[in-house]
Amino acid sequence: MDFNSSLRIAATGLHAQTARMRVIAENLANVDSAGKAPGEEPYRRRIPTFESAFDPDVGGKIVEVGNLAYDMSAFTSRYEPGHPAADARGYVQYPNVNPLIETMDMREAQRTYEANLNVVTVTRQMLGRTLDILRG
Repeated sequence: MDFNSSLRIAATGLHAQTARMRVIAENLANVDSAGKAPGEEPYRRRIPTFESAFDPDVGGKIVEVGNLAYDMSAFTSRYEPGHPAADARGYVQYPNVNPLIETMDMREAQRTYEANLNVVTVTRQMLGRTLDILRG
C-alpha cells in the first residue's frame, strides 16, 4: 500500500465520521421536538449507516456513508395536559432520543475521527521523511 492509498482510506473514514457527527447533532437538537398537534408523531431518531466498498484505485476497502435509518423504538410520553400536542388523556409524545446515548455516540465518532486524522498526519510525516531521504 502506498502513501496515497492510506490517505484515501483515512479520508473516507474522516468523511464517514463527519456525517455521523452531523446526524448525532441533529438528534440532540431535536431531543424535545414534540409533535405540533395531538396524534402527530414527534421527531424520530436517525441512525447513520455505513458500507464497505472495494476501491480498485486504492486496492482495498473503503468506508462509504449509506442511507439514514430510523430508530423504531417507542417514543417517550410525558403528562402535560396544557401542551398543544397533548392527547385526550393529557400525554404528549416526545422523540425517542436519549441524550446520554447520543453523547456517547458523539464521543466515539470524535475519537474515530481523531484516529483517522492521526493516520493522515503520520502518512504526511512519512512522505516528508521519504522525500528528505531521497534528496540526500
